[in-house]
Amino acid sequence: MLAFIKNWLNRRIINNSTMTQHDWDEAFSYLPLLKGFSESEIKKLEELTILFMHHKTFEGAKGFIVTPVMQRVISLQACLLILNLGLERYENFVTIIIYPSGFITSRMVTDENGVVDNDRVHTMGEAWRRGPVILAWDDSEIAGKIDGKNLVIHEFAHKLDMQNGVANGFPPLHSNMRVNDWVKAFTKGYDHFERKCNGDKLYGISCYGATSPAEFFAVFSEVFFERPAVLKKHYSDIHDLLELYYRQTPIIRLA
Repeated sequence: MLAFIKNWLNRRIINNSTMTQHDWDEAFSYLPLLKGFSESEIKKLEELTILFMHHKTFEGAKGFIVTPVMQRVISLQACLLILNLGLERYENFVTIIIYPSGFITSRMVTDENGVVDNDRVHTMGEAWRRGPVILAWDDSEIAGKIDGKNLVIHEFAHKLDMQNGVANGFPPLHSNMRVNDWVKAFTKGYDHFERKCNGDKLYGISCYGATSPAEFFAVFSEVFFERPAVLKKHYSDIHDLLELYYRQTPIIRLA
């Protein structure tokens, strides 16, 4: 009964949407990443985006005005991750904060002697556990151009990862996935990536993924959706597990 009511309410929200075809076309023009979907998949993504935008709040930082097209561009990319997972994966937060560009944030850092200090760093995005997703618009605006980097995917992958608690590169798996397979592949892949990543990139993948298992999962999610053939070539087992997890095959869609 509850599922019936929820579905009825969702359908009502979708049917009452004022989004026009021009609105969608404008947003999709920012996102070559979304090419290759069938008409039914596009419709599913648009409906999921309408529900996402209905339940989330967008706020501009430092007086920044977040326009409707900005909201759609970000929401479409966020919903790409959960296209076949469901909106409930994003139930643990409401607010998305948008800065015009990169911003300074404070982070707790522990040195090798165990001394904890506040470190101020420049960043383009953050995802807080039970808190907001924070994005820089100038990076989000170009995120969907298929270059192997995607700020929006990165931060929302952290939100999926946090469903098990803290972000640690181990999101809740589906019943058809084995924990041992995930742990083995991601541990081996992370160790190799960390060992080989001496510069900015390895195989065209950002070495930021070598800073922690959480960043490894987020960075490899970016590559999975943008350059899956690279991931398949160098980390085939991780690519295949991400296919199972996200229930998508971008390597076919983007071919």
